[in-house]
Amino acid sequence: MASKDCVNEATFRQALSRFATGIVVVTTQSVSGCPRAITINAFTSVSLNPPLVLFCLGKSAYQFGTFAEAPSFAVNVLSADQQALSDRFAQEAEDDLSEVSFRRLMTGSPILSGCLTALDCITEKHFDAGDHLIVVGKVQAIDEPRDDEPLVYFESGYRRLKLPLDS
Repeated sequence: MASKDCVNEATFRQALSRFATGIVVVTTQSVSGCPRAITINAFTSVSLNPPLVLFCLGKSAYQFGTFAEAPSFAVNVLSADQQALSDRFAQEAEDDLSEVSFRRLMTGSPILSGCLTALDCITEKHFDAGDHLIVVGKVQAIDEPRDDEPLVYFESGYRRLKLPLDS
């Protein structure tokens, strides 16, 4: 039986909302030296050796040019109590992190305070993927992980994790 192309954007978006994701804030430094941040939920590891990660950046994102041209970036894994940061950097506005506490590791990309961990990366490759750009980075340094609940997104909203399933 031949498959019929019947997937519309709304149906596809709804189906994808059934996949729980963590939330990260990707940070970098603009060409002019200003720290920048954007909320991302399409993030994953790629390889252990070498240590590679990727995130998907929407081509319509307000900071697209800054992140597409960045030689380095940091992936800040948000904890459950950092929903306000997720909301803040999901907004379409210039934001220089002036009111956010951060430090820097190796690449100079901002490492946000209070995250579960952060991965400081140099940009390795870009791949065009429809309405997104896939950005692959090689991890140069890792911020010390801390124990806390992650910020989770499921069915178009933030969620809390329940206790682990019995083995």
